[in-house]
Amino acid sequence: MLPALNTIDRSAKRVLRRAAGAVALAASACVLAASSEDSGSAPDHPTAEFSFTRLVYSDAAGGFGFRGRFREGHWLVDYPDSEIHFRQGVRRLTRVQVADNDVMLALTDDRIFDYPWLYAVEVGHWYLDDTEAARLHEYLTRGGFLMVDDFHGTREWSVFLDSIKRVFPDRPIVDIGDDDEVLHDVYDLNERIQIPGIRALMMGRTYEYDGYKPEWKGIYDDDGRLMVAINHNMDMGDAWELADNPSYPEPMTALAYRFAVNYVIYSMTH
Repeated sequence: MLPALNTIDRSAKRVLRRAAGAVALAASACVLAASSEDSGSAPDHPTAEFSFTRLVYSDAAGGFGFRGRFREGHWLVDYPDSEIHFRQGVRRLTRVQVADNDVMLALTDDRIFDYPWLYAVEVGHWYLDDTEAARLHEYLTRGGFLMVDDFHGTREWSVFLDSIKRVFPDRPIVDIGDDDEVLHDVYDLNERIQIPGIRALMMGRTYEYDGYKPEWKGIYDDDGRLMVAINHNMDMGDAWELADNPSYPEPMTALAYRFAVNYVIYSMTH
């Protein structure tokens, strides 16, 4: 049974606000220091069986993104805590060899084809031009897997749709069925509760904007392989990074990690 949302006390909220600000500043400094004239941060070759690979993109508003060097944008949300906790979770729950390094790549970088699993956060703010859309189409049809996360409501869905339809103009976005293999390849995910961001929880709810209903949707290839896992009206990244924070409900974190493990194993075996 989930704990009551109003049990998040005021002191914990203040700590979370201060921590969020510090993490954002530290993340920006870290990424700026590590960046080069390449489109992203990644070794020349994968260093393990699995690497958490974050997609670098330009914001739809045009104010952020990157031009030769990184700038802070929505693609950077939850970095690096999501990666740190995610890696620990996959190591603990599977026998997959997980890389320690952070991988951040743009679609124009050829190294993207070395990594079968790609994570895009805050896609309610992303923008893919025609070149990037064509590259993502190639990546996915060649066997890549994209997980999109942390976008909410009808407005952000519309922004997401504008770019993804350039990738697959003729492929439908459909609900992931209860019997889909991605929900059963490691864990049987028969329960699908809304996995919220901490900001929503601090306001005593699990939704943002008009995103009341959690949605698990996907885009499939001609053989029925899931290419894009769409987590709409949810924030799995927050659930990962707050796994050791008592203010975030454990059942939601546990479910987010189970979904993550299933996505990873599915991407490596399909």
